[in-house]
This record gives sequence, C-alpha cells and structure tokens, in this order.
Amino acid sequence: MKTLSINATKRTEYGKKAAKAFRREGQIPCVIYGGSEEISFTVDAKEVKPLIYTPNSYVVEINIDGKVETAVMREVQFHPVREQILHIDFYRVQEGKPVAIAIPVRLTGNAEGVKIGGKLALSARKLIVKAMVDQLPDEIVVDVTPLKVGQTIFVGDLKFDNLTFVTPATTAVCAVRVTRATRSAGAQQ
Repeated sequence: MKTLSINATKRTEYGKKAAKAFRREGQIPCVIYGGSEEISFTVDAKEVKPLIYTPNSYVVEINIDGKVETAVMREVQFHPVREQILHIDFYRVQEGKPVAIAIPVRLTGNAEGVKIGGKLALSARKLIVKAMVDQLPDEIVVDVTPLKVGQTIFVGDLKFDNLTFVTPATTAVCAVRVTRATRSAGAQQ
C-alpha cells in the first residue's frame, strides 16, 4: 500500500472557538486515536489534498513536531455548504494488529454479457477490508470476464489471501444489466 507523509503541529487549544481560529489560518484540526494515547493536532489544508481528493487509499506517516505516527484516515468531516474540510480522524497503526480500511475496486476483463449488448455497472467503488498493514493491496482487482447478462458479483464471491472483507457479503460489487438492445435481441430469437 502507498504511503503519504504529512507534517503536523500538536494542538494545545481545544473547543469550537480554537477550531474556527485554526481553520481561518488554513489549518485543519485533526485527532489520532487507537493505542495508548489520543493526540490532537493541526495540519495544513494543502498537505492533505493528495490524501482526500483521490480514489486511492494510503497509509499516512504524520510527523507531529518531530515524532512520526503511522496511521490510516478514518473519517473526514466537510462543511455542508462550502465543501471545506472541518475535521479529520486518523487511526493509529499498531504493530501486530490488523487495520480496517476502504480500498478502491478495479474491474478487469471483458464480460460475456457486455459482448451481446449488456451494460457493466460498478456498484461499489470501494470495499472495506481488514488486514495487516504490510499485506494491504493498493486496489482490489475483480475479473468480470465470466459475467453474463443479469449476473452480479457480490463481496461474498471474492476471495483474496490475507484479506478479510468488512463490507457485508451481500453487497453487490458489479453486475451486467439488461439493456433495451439485449431485450429486443432476445425477443427476436
């Protein structure tokens, strides 16, 4: 899995008033939890853009005043109107413990149902998996070649070594849908 480094400054002031003051200065209030202690800090909004505005998932190395913490991004809160980032939660990666993270899905192959006029639809862009940090893939690659019209691949159908899916097994990943062209072709036969 790819790693991204971010520089941060430890926070000493807390509360709504302090958070608003940080945001006016272009800083985002953040917290890292998990493990022994919870650390509150701020990070420059420009530094987190490659982490937030991408479909990829990253392991983040946060340099908080010289001390490096390894974490994964857990949650981002946005302003409802301005799309401004209000707060970010990180979860500390602990040695010997698995971590849960959302990983993007990439479809490969040419589905049988698409060849006769069906339409391939990706239902889940990301799936939440649990694994050791060094065994996390950059993406989950799903081969759609055997899919016929009307068939669906569910999370329960996927098998990957060293990965446990947290996303429910009944969640659809992708499907080949029936189109008008395939309906009319089936009626003519």
